[in-house]
Amino acid sequence: MSLSKSNDDSNREVLDSNSDTNEEDKNELCPGFKDVDAFVKHGFGVVLSATKASAGLPQPGDEFDFYRSFPGFQEFCESQGDQILQCMSQIMQHHGCRSHVKDRNKLTAVEERFDLVVDSNDVILERAGILLDEADGVNRNQKPVMPAGFQPPKIVSPLFQSETFRLLHAKNIARPQLKFKEKIDNSNTPFVPKIFIKPNAVKPLPSYFTNKQIRNERPEDLDVPAALADLIHQQRTQEHVEDMFAHPYQYELDHLTVPDSLLSKPEPQMYKPIAETKLSFIDSLEDLVELNEKLCKLSEFAVDLEHHSYRSFLGLTCLMQISTRDEDFIIDTLELRSEMYILNEAFTDPTIVKVFHGADSDIEWLQRDFGLYVVNLFDTHQGSRALHLARNSLDHLLRHFCNVDSDKRYQLADWRIRPLPNEMVQYARTDTHYLLYIYDCVRAQLLDSNHGQPGLLQSVWNKSKDISLTVFMTGFVPHHLVHYVGRLAFCRGVQI
Repeated sequence: MSLSKSNDDSNREVLDSNSDTNEEDKNELCPGFKDVDAFVKHGFGVVLSATKASAGLPQPGDEFDFYRSFPGFQEFCESQGDQILQCMSQIMQHHGCRSHVKDRNKLTAVEERFDLVVDSNDVILERAGILLDEADGVNRNQKPVMPAGFQPPKIVSPLFQSETFRLLHAKNIARPQLKFKEKIDNSNTPFVPKIFIKPNAVKPLPSYFTNKQIRNERPEDLDVPAALADLIHQQRTQEHVEDMFAHPYQYELDHLTVPDSLLSKPEPQMYKPIAETKLSFIDSLEDLVELNEKLCKLSEFAVDLEHHSYRSFLGLTCLMQISTRDEDFIIDTLELRSEMYILNEAFTDPTIVKVFHGADSDIEWLQRDFGLYVVNLFDTHQGSRALHLARNSLDHLLRHFCNVDSDKRYQLADWRIRPLPNEMVQYARTDTHYLLYIYDCVRAQLLDSNHGQPGLLQSVWNKSKDISLTVFMTGFVPHHLVHYVGRLAFCRGVQI
């Protein structure tokens, strides 16, 4: 009797255990993962392991070539490469992308496969963005709802600060890239400067940049990426490849000297009240030309950019703010993207100081999106660091020198929004309105802190020049690609 009862109890426990297991299985997000956090944690661990493993592979160059000389290593690489390509192909098929990554022409395999991966990434990330929007209650099929700035914002709390920021993103906004005259290149081919006219030149621009018809004269290269076709042409004509990727104003910047007037102590010129300062919104070619003419008559002006990178591969510059001592200007760089090069006349004039704050990224964005370069830059961020201020942010400098508290609510706003809400216009304008006064104050304090000697101020000018010498680069031109160029040219009957 007792034995029967014991058996019944153990059977009941087994049933209860099975039911609990079944209940847990039903509650799982997917097999083996109870929720999203567990899945993401596992995914990060796998990515981290793969990254660590990749660090142990032979480095490109002589080390890889040495291992490649062993047949066993070659066979291993080929077998592993086939497995990786098969996995990638399955993922691409799952998302409805072109997936024939293995069936590629051997001559152009690297470039074509990479283009397939880039296209697939765009599709997958776009789909992820749509799903995230749907989870957030946004229907992409609706007509645009403007402006997003008036809708309840999301609050983002960075771990490294106590402040909170508002992440304002546009609802159902049309992608501005669709209107660009020049398609954005997200491929891994090397970036070639967009400049084709060089104002204020001491050293002329290489002929490659000035002849915009050069690619039309090379119809045999139209079936390869533009940057690669350019590289082939440079090799074929025995021209220097480095001209394609060098800074167009390298010579001018190397020979730039700071005049004594900019190394002497200035009398800070007080800014005009923002309510009494004229604001102009530039969104037409005529207005842009007129603005350039104004800037060319000045001795200094302040510049800042608003950039969009949320769910974007490289990002894009949406707005440029310029302030003089008397006026503020906001330029719609989405509308005037193809005409912004006009400002090179003022931006590269060595007699005009261009004042930025934290220009490292701005310099690269100007080159990448507009073909704009800066000669005679002063970066107030570098000045703040030299003064060893408590903080080096523009927000701190505004409070320190101008007793102005900037509105951080729009720090992470979506600057693609058109028309811009007035609150965002005022936020953007503040970034440059006070910057020339801060420029005066920083120079004065740099001299005072160094007993009137210009050495510390000169070092800030030098660091600012180094930033303006930055060259935006993307993609790569490794040794095997140069070898590929030779093979490609040989197959086309061209001696390079």
